[in-house]
Amino acid sequence: MKLEGARMDPKEFAKQVIETEANTLLRMADLIDDAFVQAVDAILACTGSVVITGVGKPWLIGQKISATLASTGTPSFALHPAEAAHGDLGRLRSGDLVIALSNSGSSEEVVRLLPILKRYGLSVIGMTGRLDSDLAKHSDIVLNMGRIDEACPLQLAPSASTTAMLALGDALALTVMERRGFTRQDYARFHPGGALGRKLMHVEEVMRSLDRTASVSPSASVKDTVLEITRKRSGAAFIVDQTGALLGVFTDGDLRRHLEDGPDLSQLVVEKVMTAPGLRIQAGELATAALHILQSRKVDELPVVDEEGILLGYIDVQDMLEVGMF
Repeated sequence: MKLEGARMDPKEFAKQVIETEANTLLRMADLIDDAFVQAVDAILACTGSVVITGVGKPWLIGQKISATLASTGTPSFALHPAEAAHGDLGRLRSGDLVIALSNSGSSEEVVRLLPILKRYGLSVIGMTGRLDSDLAKHSDIVLNMGRIDEACPLQLAPSASTTAMLALGDALALTVMERRGFTRQDYARFHPGGALGRKLMHVEEVMRSLDRTASVSPSASVKDTVLEITRKRSGAAFIVDQTGALLGVFTDGDLRRHLEDGPDLSQLVVEKVMTAPGLRIQAGELATAALHILQSRKVDELPVVDEEGILLGYIDVQDMLEVGMF
């Protein structure tokens, strides 16, 4: 970088900052060694939480690394070393694993925490650019970032070093994720509010339970069927046999279509006016598949059945609206 006091074109300066940080990452990639594999194995073997600690800018980077671990299947939380000495040590449990971040390896708050962690019997993974530092000496596993020149023209503001920490933390979290066999469905479970979570929701997560589902036997009268629909505040009733297997459906549309059958319509058995076998979707299918049926067949209710055809509940189009599927 240019010396302090020198002036550069802003665009050229920005390019130089980005190139400095990119080159730092490329150099660090060559430092990935067996210690990285040991760190991955330690995280996979951890029976508690992976605790991330650091001070200053590394503290902020550590929170992001912790969040990435947690969202990809590894229980994790961030512990500020200063707050740890004022009661937050109570968060630690046997079986936890600590990852301590410090480029210099000599951050006072982090170094003071190390003997305390040892008294707790916790293993420490140190992430640092100085192999001769206190952090490196007192860590069980050391992730070497190498000597780093900051992108800051004063060589003071953490820039390239925090970029390196973030990238190394991502590499660690995502390698653990890959080793776990973490799937898109697993990811969706931890992100139910996101677009991906909605796309990967299963019908059971959206459907109304059986106790909220209007269901009658095939011998029930149309009148009793309509009353059941009213009680359950549904737009349809599902006709099931003695085993609970779905036989058909009776909707407002079926009622209107049979109004001309005579004044005794209400006394007819529903089996004679129901739509059979009717639409259905099996449990385990994605909610998006149910949405396709609802939209393409222009219906508002869709029963959900198990592999044997037993009624489990139903999906109402309003339920799809509530979870943001439209």
